[in-house]
Amino acid sequence: MTFETRKIGAAPDAIAPDGSKVRLLGSLARGSMAAFRLMPGAVSRAVAHRSVEEIWYFTAGHGRMWRRLGDREEVAEVAPGVSVTVPTGTHFQFCCDGGEPLEAIAITMPPWPGDGEAFTVAGIWQPTV
Repeated sequence: MTFETRKIGAAPDAIAPDGSKVRLLGSLARGSMAAFRLMPGAVSRAVAHRSVEEIWYFTAGHGRMWRRLGDREEVAEVAPGVSVTVPTGTHFQFCCDGGEPLEAIAITMPPWPGDGEAFTVAGIWQPTV
């Protein structure tokens, strides 16, 4: 095991399956962290994860996040200081309602396994990304 030190990049490292821009942060055997950005007026694609669960903490912008798991469904207002959980299998989608990008830091447990982890589901808004 080695120590990792990483400075967040100015440009995205990837585009998430939901369409948001991803900047990778630290990763260990049991979890990883990334920063997500959705531009003003944008609506993500609705997705669900096969094996990972996540905790998101919003750091900039304003918007909404829809989540559905089984018979539970809600739309949460998100803004700096708000955190949300995304249990494995949750259908989710988010949108940026403000004039600045909606940004969040998310922890993924276990670390993101790669292509095929996320799959598209029916959401409540029309995606724009």
